[in-house]
Amino acid sequence: MMTTAQNSKVRGLADTIGFAHLPAQMDSIVKRTEILFGKKMKSIRKEKGIKEPDSWKAAISPHDDYTYASYMYPLVLQNVKAKTVILFGVAHKAKQLGLQDKIIFDSFTQWHGCYGNISVSPLREKIISKLPKELYEVNDSMQTIEHSVEAILPWLQYYNRNVSIISILVPFNAYENMDKMAISLSSAIASVMKENKLEWGKDIAFVISTDAVHYGDEDWNGKNFAFLGADAAGYEKAVSHEKEIIANCLTDYLSKEKIKKFTEYTLKPEDYKEYQWTWCGRYSVPMGLLTALHLSEQLHQKLNSVPLDYCNSLSVPHIKVDDLKMGITAPAKLRHWVGYASIGLR
Repeated sequence: MMTTAQNSKVRGLADTIGFAHLPAQMDSIVKRTEILFGKKMKSIRKEKGIKEPDSWKAAISPHDDYTYASYMYPLVLQNVKAKTVILFGVAHKAKQLGLQDKIIFDSFTQWHGCYGNISVSPLREKIISKLPKELYEVNDSMQTIEHSVEAILPWLQYYNRNVSIISILVPFNAYENMDKMAISLSSAIASVMKENKLEWGKDIAFVISTDAVHYGDEDWNGKNFAFLGADAAGYEKAVSHEKEIIANCLTDYLSKEKIKKFTEYTLKPEDYKEYQWTWCGRYSVPMGLLTALHLSEQLHQKLNSVPLDYCNSLSVPHIKVDDLKMGITAPAKLRHWVGYASIGLR
């Protein structure tokens, strides 16, 4: 990988409002999150049997504004301890770039970080070299405008200043296609791990980026996502449905049946490009989990999912950010709210 300043190619920022991009901002966010939610996080981790040295093999994290998603980031990401993190992100604007049925890499050598640029792992090229060419595309335009990976990087870097990354965005994809791609991708990763004597969880980990439901009938670009009603009763029903999805698809042992069920919850059966239920990670979650599942089989390792917590932009106090030159990118109200799930896999 090119590392000199002359040859470096740095991926900049897509969102300077919702996420921290300066060290002082990130330091303050961490402190404020600990003050507001430290006891809650400690209680959850104790209940789930999560200890400080534990290291996830994979994790699911939100990517919404820090003021809203707050403690859901550190709750799960502080136990991502691998030297290289492969991130499975959403491709929110894939339609306008005509992207589908592939996974999307970038060609950057570094990404902006709060504490200095974050290196892209040289393992990226090794993995790509082992993939069928029809499976992937290198598209810096898509990677540049997408925020779902960017949101997670300050937290990863806060806990590990030397973390390196590989970003993979997942645009429109049917379950069957994602399963086929995951077999190839997991085989490539397993081969690279074997060649470089790398350990899952210690040297390599996955982080899957997704917000949960996007709900309401206002400020969604004219779309109505209030599937169960936009009043208080609809809110309660929607939260109950969210927890049902997590319980049925993202809890305990990981299986293809559970991952497929997740797509049945989130994708319309007649058109995989349309929402059945508005998790923006309707492709990043199954692609990331299928890759993890196939990798676990190839490495002869078990993989269990541990849901840490669920909340939404209405259910918990918001972190104060306006004095940090940060803010919000969307409202939080009964007719427009977003859900968050923090889940670890070990």
